Amino acid sequence: MEGISPHATAINEIFNNPELKEIFYQQSGDCHYYVYCSGDALWMLAEWPEGARVTFRAVYAPHDKIVIKHTVKKKNQAVFHLQTLAASYVVTLDLYNNGHPAIRCKTTVTPVAPLIFHYWPRDIMPLKRSGYKGIPEGDIHLSQNGSRTGMIYFSIKEPGSGSVLYLQNLTSLDKYCEQTKTSVSNSVGGTWPDIGFMLPVSDRQSLKAGKTYTISDTFVVMDDKTPADEIALSKQFMDLLAEIYLHLPKPATQYHHWPEILDKTWHDLEHSAGSWCQVNGHAFLNAYVCDYKTPPELMVQLSVLLPLMDYQQWSRRDMQMIRDLVAVIPDFYDKKHKTLVRWLPAAQDRLDKSEEHKTPLVMDSWYLHHPLMNLVRLMKQGHESIREMLFDSLDFAIKVAHHFNYKWPVFYNMETLEVVKAETAPGKGGEKDVAGIYAKVMLLAWELTQKEIYLQEAKAACLSLQGEGFQVFYQANNTAFSAFTALKLYTLTKEEVFLNISYLCLANMFKNVWLWDCNYGYAKDYPTFFALFPLPDAPYTAVYEETECFSAFGDYLLMSENIPIPESMRLLLSEYIRYYIYRAVYYYPPMLPEDCLSENTKTGEVAKQLWIPVEDLQEGWNKSGTVGQEVYGSGLAFALVPRHYYTVPGESLLIFIDYPTSNFTIKGKTATFRVLGHKKGVCYMRIIAIKKRTALPRIKVTDEKTEINGTPCDNGHLEFKLKGNQQITISWK
Repeated sequence: MEGISPHATAINEIFNNPELKEIFYQQSGDCHYYVYCSGDALWMLAEWPEGARVTFRAVYAPHDKIVIKHTVKKKNQAVFHLQTLAASYVVTLDLYNNGHPAIRCKTTVTPVAPLIFHYWPRDIMPLKRSGYKGIPEGDIHLSQNGSRTGMIYFSIKEPGSGSVLYLQNLTSLDKYCEQTKTSVSNSVGGTWPDIGFMLPVSDRQSLKAGKTYTISDTFVVMDDKTPADEIALSKQFMDLLAEIYLHLPKPATQYHHWPEILDKTWHDLEHSAGSWCQVNGHAFLNAYVCDYKTPPELMVQLSVLLPLMDYQQWSRRDMQMIRDLVAVIPDFYDKKHKTLVRWLPAAQDRLDKSEEHKTPLVMDSWYLHHPLMNLVRLMKQGHESIREMLFDSLDFAIKVAHHFNYKWPVFYNMETLEVVKAETAPGKGGEKDVAGIYAKVMLLAWELTQKEIYLQEAKAACLSLQGEGFQVFYQANNTAFSAFTALKLYTLTKEEVFLNISYLCLANMFKNVWLWDCNYGYAKDYPTFFALFPLPDAPYTAVYEETECFSAFGDYLLMSENIPIPESMRLLLSEYIRYYIYRAVYYYPPMLPEDCLSENTKTGEVAKQLWIPVEDLQEGWNKSGTVGQEVYGSGLAFALVPRHYYTVPGESLLIFIDYPTSNFTIKGKTATFRVLGHKKGVCYMRIIAIKKRTALPRIKVTDEKTEINGTPCDNGHLEFKLKGNQQITISWK
C-alpha cells in the first residue's frame, strides 16, 4: 500500500532531527543500539553497518512529558526509571549476541491513579539511514494471526538492508489482561511502515493505582541479510526464532504418568456407549461422543486403530478393539468407483447437506489420502485382506492427482471430479499441503511394492509444494507429513531440492504455533505454551492434529539424525515435543475445571468424566470443548507411550524420556541411547518402578564423560536432567 500515515511522518521527523541526543549507546557485534527520550516516548533504535535503522517504542505517554528519574547501566544491560503525570515506568534493556544481535526490552507501569489506555500505537518504525527522510522499502513476511505467537517478521530493502524477527512475550501481559479483561490475540501486526505491538485497549476496566503491570516484553533478533527466496526465508525465520527461543522465559513442565492415562482412555473408549454406533450389525467409532447424526467415517476408524496397533506392538497386550476396527474397513469400499470413501456407504443417507462435504461422493481433498496412508501402514504389517481395496484406491488417488495437476481444491465430486469448492478463501488457493500427504502415501506404497510409478508420483507431488512460501500450510498434520516426506525423498535421492522443501514446510508449521502461556481467563487452568494450531485461521488448538504433528516431528528428528539440518530446527522440533507431552493431558475433560468447558457443543456432547479428549482448547476468555469430545483424537496416549517409554525385559523398570531418542539398546543391566535434539535443549528422564511400592535398584546414569545425578521424586521415581544431542548410559544393580 502506497502512502504514509501522519504517525509515521512524525516519527521520521523525530529521528532526522540532528539535535536529538541519545541517553544510552552500546555496540553489540555489528549492530549499534541507541536509546532516546523524545518528550512523550522512550525509543530504542537499532542500526546495521550499512545504515538501515529500526526503532522500537518502549513507553508512550501522549500529551505528557517523560522525566528520567535515574538510569542503571551494566554490561549489556540498562534500566531506565521514568515518571509521567499518570504513572511511573521501568524499562529494562538487555543485549545479546550469540550469532545474531538480539535484544530484550521489558516495560512495566505503576499507575498513580486508576489508569485506562484508550489508544496505544504500534511500536515499530523502520527508518532510512541517518540523514535521509522518508520510509524505506520493506516486506512483511508474516505476523500474528489470532492467538498465535505475538511476532512479526520483516525485511528492509533499500537503502541498507536487513531482516528482523520481533516477538512480544505475551505471557508477561497476563496481569494486564486479567485486570482489564482484554485479549492479546491479533495484537502484533500492522501495515508497513506502522507495524509491531499494539497494547489492547483497556476501556472496560482500569489498571489499579499502585499495582505494577507489564505492558510490553519485546524480543528482537536481527540479521543483515534479506532472504533471496522462500528457502532462504524459511531457514532465516527458523534460525531467528530459535535464537529468541533460547532467551525466552519458558514455563516449567510437570510429569504426568501416561501409562495410567492410557488405561483410563482404553477403558472409556471401549465402554462408553457415546463413542460407538451400530450400522447393519457392525460397530463403528463416532467422530465425537454422542454424535449419532453423522455417518461413520473411515478416517476416524483408522486414526484410532493405528495408534492402538503401535501400543499393542509395544506392550504385547491383546486388544479386541483392533480386530473390530480392522473388520469394518471393507464396509467403506465403493465398488462402483473402485475406491474407499470417506462416509460409510450404508449410512450416507444420514448426511444432511448442511455443509458442502456432508453430501454423498463429495470429498474433502485430504480425507482421501489420510486413510490411504494408514491403510498402507496396515498392509506393511501384514493385513493382506485389504490389498485389492487399497490398490484400487491408490489408482483412484493417482487419477485425481493427475486431474488436478497436484493442486487440489477443497472439495470435489468423486464421480465427476468436478470442483465443489476451489479455494479456502478468495485468492488463497486450495488445500496446498495435500500434495505432501499424497506424496507420503505414494512413498509408502513404493516401500511396500518397489513399483517405480509410486516413487515418481511422490517426487512430482512433493516438488509441487515449491513456490507457495508461507502459504503451504492448510492443515497442521498434513504439513508435518509433507516435511517428513520431503526429508525422506532427500535421503533416497540426495537431491537438495527435497531437503529445502522440508525446511519450507517446517517454517510453515512454526508460523502457526502458540509460543506463550495464556495465564488469564479460563486458560489459567491449562498450559498453552508451544501449542500448535490445526488450521491457518483456527481460533483453538486441536488434539488430533497436534498428536499427529508430535509423531511426525519425532520421526523427522530420527530420520535427520545424520543429516546436517539447521540446528535451529533440531531445537524447535524437540522442544515442541517436550511441551506437548506436558500439555496434552489437559485435552482430557477430567483435568479441567468444569467452568472451563462449554455448556454447548457443535457436535455431540461432552461427557466430563470420560478420558476422551475434547477437540479444542481455546484462548483465555473462551470456553473449551465448543467443537466436541473428539473420539478420533483418542489415539493420543497410544501414540505417546510407545514413543517415550521404554520397558526393561526381566526388570520391573520403566524409563521415560521427554525428548525423542535413537538406538535405545539394552544389554544385561545396561541401557544406552542417544537423546536427539539440540545440545542447548534441556529434557528430563524418569526411572520408574512398574510395581507400586517397589524400591528402585541402584541406578547410575552417565553421558560420554560424567555421571549425572538423579533427583528422588515423591512418587518414588528418580528424575534426571539431560541435554539434547547427548549419549546416555544407564546401569543398575
